[in-house]
Amino acid sequence: MPRLIFGLLCALTVAAAPLRAGGTSGEFDYYVLSLSWAPNWCSTEGRGSAAPQCDPARDFGWVAHGLWPQYESGWPDYCRNSFAPPSRSQTEAMADIMGSSGSAWHQWDKHGSCSGLGPARFFSELRAAFARVRIPVEFARLDRTVRLPAALIEEAFLRDNPGLTAAGITITCASGHIQEARICLTRDLDFRACGSDVRRDCTLQDALFEPVR
Repeated sequence: MPRLIFGLLCALTVAAAPLRAGGTSGEFDYYVLSLSWAPNWCSTEGRGSAAPQCDPARDFGWVAHGLWPQYESGWPDYCRNSFAPPSRSQTEAMADIMGSSGSAWHQWDKHGSCSGLGPARFFSELRAAFARVRIPVEFARLDRTVRLPAALIEEAFLRDNPGLTAAGITITCASGHIQEARICLTRDLDFRACGSDVRRDCTLQDALFEPVR
């Protein structure tokens, strides 16, 4: 392959790569709190799995997918740090809001490792962020499958969370289902605007919302 063409291909590959890197633990600009609607995840990605959050007896609705350190553009992940990994008791203690201890461990490994906090403090921060956001009562539980514009979910969160603006929340979809509500927070857990790479609002007018079974 001629050297010029090879160089152009390399440049295009770099340009197309997502804005992410290992990063330095503790160096980031803000958080994204990701809230996942468990019944939809279980109907799509989790179908046929033995994931604890899909156990009907657990009765999960919105769960904390994660608290993600974010740059104004892009994000760090899997950062090198000096902390010991979380213990089993620490991850199991997060299962009530995260769905499973395995999810808690993965979220600390990928995202918490970049927070500059050890597992105990990071999980405490995540729990505080989860408590910071009020879940709209009409979308806290569903007893039947509904189809609705994804924008209605955002409007309900804005209505029930003073200080949260349209620039600070995005609703995502996957496989025709409501997937997540992603809410941007300062490092002090106040509402703030998201970076442009986080704002990817779902525009579906008939997004599926599966019930808590």
